Amino acid sequence: MPTAALPDTRQSDLVRAARREPVSRTPVWFMRQAGRSLPEYRAIREGVPMLESCMRPELVTEITLQPVRRHGVDAAIFFSDIVVPLKAIGVDLDIVPGVGPVVARPVRTAADLDQLVPLTPDHVPFVTEAVQTLVRELGETPLIGFAGAPFTLASYLVEGGPSKNHEKTKALMHGDPELWDALCGRLAQISGEFLRVQAQAGASAVQLFDSWAGALSKADYAARAMPHSAVALAAVEDLGVPRIHFGVGTGELLRLMGEAGAEVVGVDYRVSLTDAVERLGRGYAVQGNLDPALLFAPWEALERRVREIVEEGRRAPGHIFNLGHGVLPNVDPDVLTRVTALVHDCSSRG
Repeated sequence: MPTAALPDTRQSDLVRAARREPVSRTPVWFMRQAGRSLPEYRAIREGVPMLESCMRPELVTEITLQPVRRHGVDAAIFFSDIVVPLKAIGVDLDIVPGVGPVVARPVRTAADLDQLVPLTPDHVPFVTEAVQTLVRELGETPLIGFAGAPFTLASYLVEGGPSKNHEKTKALMHGDPELWDALCGRLAQISGEFLRVQAQAGASAVQLFDSWAGALSKADYAARAMPHSAVALAAVEDLGVPRIHFGVGTGELLRLMGEAGAEVVGVDYRVSLTDAVERLGRGYAVQGNLDPALLFAPWEALERRVREIVEEGRRAPGHIFNLGHGVLPNVDPDVLTRVTALVHDCSSRG
């Protein structure tokens, strides 16, 4: 699809907020909005393994559109998983229900790096197809592309799966920094190209997820993670799409995450937006940051917190309302619909 034929989302509230421009109302979307909280998602995914569902364009398209239809959110987030590009280049891994990504051959030596070949668009034609279809379907509603950050991907590859303490990851990072940087260097290319494929196909913004970055000290993040995230984010710099950088437990890292090359810094629920703006300065928009657990609270309590966050966001250079992490599986989807309407109502500038 030629770029000229793409719908123009530059005047959408999502893109304008990301660029710190005036908006008609605070834009809202939810991490993991396309997922298990929706009965229509569970129905369409029945019997289909996670990785397969991420590689079938018609499924990706439908799942991505579901929360936009239901909740009226201001952006769609591309349905995929951070390990999809690794699977696409031939890494032997699977997403095990109830566990997460499990890697058959963890990276422990330099020889293990040979499974990480450079990602090209030819590895992920299903992504290009799905993004192009989604952009046509969404019209003026922006699509956000995403990828996993090198540190988080490296953690899965080194540990062989999810880890609470990242002990093998940190042992490698400190014990063999040369191998660590070689690993993350390959992952930076993979993550950056995955973002670029989505942006070139028509995504209006991209988000780099560094789910486990909060496990690092500020010094370790600056030395061993941030430079590789910067490479990934730089891969789309020339395309002019806003870049969102998000991690969990990253209150001490916010400024560095912005400096890595983002226009928007995601803030989890542990840090107020007011404090986040103070730490970041005025050069970044912020995204966040309702505690996902509060979606289970009585409406009066939830409404009060949503209004507080919207008010805090008014004082930021730009604000995109979101959760401080992802939608939990057992959330009543009607609550998300009500939160979306409330944010729109209480933030309207019109």
